[in-house]
Amino acid sequence: MSASQLAYELEVSERTVMRDIDALSTSGFPVYAERGRHGGFELLPGFTTDLTGLTVEEATALLSADASASLGMTASFASAMRKVAASLPEDQRRVATGVADRVLVRPDGWLGDGPRDQHLGVVQQAVFEGRRLRIEYEGRARPARVRTVDPLGLVHAAGSWYLLATCDGQDRTYRVGRILFATVTDDPAQRSATIDLAAMWDARRAQFRETRNLVDVRLRVRAECVKQVEATAIQIGEVCDERDGWLELNVVLGGSAHAGSLVWMLGDDCEVLGPAEVRAQIHLRAQRMMSSHAPKT
Repeated sequence: MSASQLAYELEVSERTVMRDIDALSTSGFPVYAERGRHGGFELLPGFTTDLTGLTVEEATALLSADASASLGMTASFASAMRKVAASLPEDQRRVATGVADRVLVRPDGWLGDGPRDQHLGVVQQAVFEGRRLRIEYEGRARPARVRTVDPLGLVHAAGSWYLLATCDGQDRTYRVGRILFATVTDDPAQRSATIDLAAMWDARRAQFRETRNLVDVRLRVRAECVKQVEATAIQIGEVCDERDGWLELNVVLGGSAHAGSLVWMLGDDCEVLGPAEVRAQIHLRAQRMMSSHAPKT
C-alpha cells in the first residue's frame, strides 16, 4: 500500500506513516518500499510475528498465575492459557510452559481449606454484568442490614475478596466473606466507564489507614521471624544489627489490638520493648489466658 493509502486507512498524516515505517524497519520488521506507479510498502513475503506479542517474561507470568480458581473460572482460565501457549513461538512456549510446570497456586493450606466466600459467585455476576446488587452485610462492629449497592469492581487482597461499590452515592468497600445474602437485581449499576480500579483501591486503603489509631512499637524479634512482621506491619522503620539471632526494629501498627495480635502470633519469638502501655496490655492478656487455661484439679 502507498503512504497515502495507509494514511487514509489509519486516519493520520503521510508524514506519520513515513515516521512509523522507519520505526518498524529499525525495530527489525522486514518492511520495504516498492517504487513505481503501482508501488508501495510491503512486508517480506512469508513474514509473520507471534500472534500475542507477548515476551517470554509476560507469557511466563500468565502461565504461572491462576487467580481464577476462587472465581469459579478454572476451566475457562485453563482453556485461555492453552490458546496463549499455542500462539507462542516454539522457543517461548518451551520456556514459559517449563516454568509454569514448576509453580502451583492453591488456596488450601496443610491443615485446612482456604476461606470460601459463599456469595462470591453472585457478587461476581453483578460486577461482570453491570447490575445492582442487593446484599445483607454484617460489619465488623455493626449488626447486619440489607442494602442495595452499585458494584464497581472486585479486588483480591491478602487472601480475601473485597467488593468496591457505591451505596446511595457514597463510596463503600465490602468484604465479600461478611456478606450473608446476595442477589442480583434487574437494575443497571451506576458505574463510570473511566474507573481505575487499582487507583480506587489504593485510595480507599490509604484512607482506611488514616482512620486507624496508629502506634509506633519497638520490637525485639528473632531474625527468622522478621518476614512475618513485615507482612503484618503497616510500616517498618529502623532495624538494628542482629545480636545472638535477635533483631530490634521499629514498626507502625494499627493500634494496640493490632500489636497484640502480632505478638500473640509470634509468641516467645517476639517481645514488645515499648511503649509501656502496649506492653502492659499484652501482659494483662497473657495473665487472663493463663488464668483461663490453668490446669483443672
